[in-house]
Amino acid sequence: MKKIGWSVLALSIILGLAAFVAPSQKGDNQLSAKEKKDGWQLLFDGSSTNGWRAYKNKPTDGWTVENGWLVCKMEGVKNRADLITADQYESFILELDWKIEKAHNSGIIYHSTEENGASYESGPEYQLIDDLGYPDKLSDKQLSGANYDMNAPSAKVAKPAGEVNHTKIVVNGAKVEHWLNGTKVVEYEFWTPEWEKNKSNSKWRDVKPYGMSKKGHIAFQDHGGGVAFKNIKIKVIK
Repeated sequence: MKKIGWSVLALSIILGLAAFVAPSQKGDNQLSAKEKKDGWQLLFDGSSTNGWRAYKNKPTDGWTVENGWLVCKMEGVKNRADLITADQYESFILELDWKIEKAHNSGIIYHSTEENGASYESGPEYQLIDDLGYPDKLSDKQLSGANYDMNAPSAKVAKPAGEVNHTKIVVNGAKVEHWLNGTKVVEYEFWTPEWEKNKSNSKWRDVKPYGMSKKGHIAFQDHGGGVAFKNIKIKVIK
């Protein structure tokens, strides 16, 4: 009887520990109970492109889901198009993981509208690129984490091609922050004299809609493929 009692007690302890540990464990493309309570929304379920569509509803066969990653394919693609959220966002915190293939290039565009031919002609682009292996010479404003051609990252903290990076973008009214692997690398404010100066010295100087919308889609750029995303979540700032 005593031996059986100890066995029951041991089993109870094991089950109790399992119940205690389980809620804190979270796999890819899931939200914890705390995240849900705090207002986070999952933008990618890990198995489909639900909640996303092609920019301007163009035909595309460039995007697929592989092993829990939202992947922009490099080969066998007949029609390329950026992928955008079905919903639009104004002030928010966006977090996600990404990896880039060797010598490839992509970006995350926010406040993107569909006025022009490409998503990046309306909204700012958080640059994603193989900093070390890209074949062309890169300026600092073209490195990972940059506000493309507007603000260079303050630190070079991107991981090599093929490794997983973590990005956070904070847009709170006119104030914007770019974070990469836990480091704030860009901070700027829309429509200030400094912003206007940066725009006038950039490729956007004659692109009228660029940076003017206070709300828009989040877009993933198809720049020939070679990029993948997971754990995409957003929290709207009210």
